Amino acid sequence: MSINWKKTSQILLDILIGVYLVLAVTAFNKPDVKATVCTEVKIDIAKDVMEGFLTPEEVKQLLRRQQLYPLAKPMAEISSRAIEETLLKSPYIEKAECYKTQNGHICINISQRMPVIRVLADNGDNYYLDNKGNVLPGDPRYACNTVVATGHITRSFAKKYLTELGSIIALDPFWQSQVVQVNVTRDGGLELVPRVGDHIAYLGKPVQIQEKLERLRKFYKYGLSYAGWNKYERISVEFDNQIVCKKAKVGN
Repeated sequence: MSINWKKTSQILLDILIGVYLVLAVTAFNKPDVKATVCTEVKIDIAKDVMEGFLTPEEVKQLLRRQQLYPLAKPMAEISSRAIEETLLKSPYIEKAECYKTQNGHICINISQRMPVIRVLADNGDNYYLDNKGNVLPGDPRYACNTVVATGHITRSFAKKYLTELGSIIALDPFWQSQVVQVNVTRDGGLELVPRVGDHIAYLGKPVQIQEKLERLRKFYKYGLSYAGWNKYERISVEFDNQIVCKKAKVGN
């Protein structure tokens, strides 16, 4: 049997070219981390409809306190995993991803927990709740513009009921601009202190919160906007299908 040397040579050449291309692409895509230092740190914090605690500068300072800020360090000595684990220890960070690029950049992507209400309870508790019911410490270094809850508040009550109320307020521009404080009474009722008007809006027990707020919204829109925001000192939407108002005292 004769061998077709021309065809065999062509096949061998094709194989060599294929191997060369694979090696070339692999070498091109593999960063030479031993020969480079970190020239830039990119910190990206995911945007959300709710305001969070952290800024890129605060993330930078957090890493510096742990001597993990990678700028100007050799790429081979930078541990992406150590950076991620350190960031995830912060109660304000939900997710963290860190990776290197071949041009000497360190990229850090962060999703932070979103506070929806701040609790200043009668028992001395001072903390935030995020939209998933997680407790975030009230660290004086961090502040967030959320509604404040006061009164007789246990942590179990806050997680179960105030998370829902805080989330509704935080996601609704109307309630964001209207409610400045939530007060929890001794019997577990919810009172709202509005930004406009001298009245207290009473929701009653923390059930059917969305429905009660919608009823209150309509009363604000079609009632108080005509009668006047200071006509009543107390507005109750505690019971279904009714709104009970107590007139303000003359001269108030």
